[in-house]
Amino acid sequence: MTAQLFAVHGLVSFTLAILLLFLGKTLVQHSTLLRQYCIPESVVGGFVCAAVTSLLYFGLNIQVEFDLQVRDTMLLYFFAGIGLRSDMRQLIKGGRPLLILLVLAAVFIFLQNALGMGMAEVFGLDPKAGLMVGSISLTGGVGTTLAWAPLFVERLGIQNAHELGIASNTVGLIAACVIGGPIANRLIRRHQLTPSGDAALEVGILEQQQSKPLDYYDVLWAWMWLNLTLMLGYGLNLLLVDSGITLPKFVSCLFAGIVIHHLVRGLIGEQRLKSWSGASQGLSLISDVCLGMFLTMALMGLQLWQLSGALLFIACALTLQILLTVLYTYFLVFRFMGRNYEASVIASGFGGIALGSTATAIVNMTTVTQKYGAAHQAFLIVPLVCGFFIDLVNAVIIGMFSGL
Repeated sequence: MTAQLFAVHGLVSFTLAILLLFLGKTLVQHSTLLRQYCIPESVVGGFVCAAVTSLLYFGLNIQVEFDLQVRDTMLLYFFAGIGLRSDMRQLIKGGRPLLILLVLAAVFIFLQNALGMGMAEVFGLDPKAGLMVGSISLTGGVGTTLAWAPLFVERLGIQNAHELGIASNTVGLIAACVIGGPIANRLIRRHQLTPSGDAALEVGILEQQQSKPLDYYDVLWAWMWLNLTLMLGYGLNLLLVDSGITLPKFVSCLFAGIVIHHLVRGLIGEQRLKSWSGASQGLSLISDVCLGMFLTMALMGLQLWQLSGALLFIACALTLQILLTVLYTYFLVFRFMGRNYEASVIASGFGGIALGSTATAIVNMTTVTQKYGAAHQAFLIVPLVCGFFIDLVNAVIIGMFSGL
């Protein structure tokens, strides 16, 4: 029996996302466990909504569908803000860690796909169907899933490729949000790492830090620069598309922010730029709001009932994938990234690289840094690896495994 569709208007969906973010904040404030393991407020609120819509689907045969078009714009604003606050001098210093993280991610993709194909064979499926519970849906995310699924259906004859990919991405996204904070928290405590305590966060403010009063001109000033960055980012993206290069728009906006930051610094000088602290604070405020709203909307829009098709196979495969991610991150990523505080923050974001998306990686790192202090290098190299380089590596490896 076809479920009754209940469509929620965009404005109502956006307003509900705000309420869910407040709900998540309230639940985290009243839960020692959630605070201790740095579970993001947006994850808590968004998952509550996904659970409720699933109950409506299974209990009353009502399919709730939210209009979430504004969600992707939120992500672009966030990465534009990251770019505007980025310093290429820090990136140059972090050239070697960026390369190391890319190699670690590439090796992990091989392991991820080998595990997925092995599990498919165990369940008597075409081994290549295992790629849909491997790097296509997990490292690649929903965009890569939607891009590869038609090829798997048409050229490999795997008819349920789309369902396998979307379901795996759903589980991976939730897991990525949950494991990041606890991994970092465990590493910091076990190795007695010294947090930076640096209050100049890329997103938000330290838990113990009191926020300064904001003038509304500070917010407008920051908003103007963000809009200019988005315009330049869209232009860069169009130029790349015309050149035959396809990249996520948030990568173009990240680079546009970096370009504008250094152009402005060159024109007005370093000291004058530092004096615009109000605009910088406004930028942090808008970035924080956009990131929280993006992930809340991403999770509230999950349709968990899509997992029911190949539930046992997906459950077994994803359980092992999550376990592999935790062990690989805890014992290898942290070690090779330097065994310091920055490495623990990068480790919290690796779950986003390996299981979810760039946004979940950033949310995990944001939650950790708001508790322990800034990790500037992590916020530069993780988005570049996760949003740019890894997509190219993943495409090559998927092609090798699938023969497409």
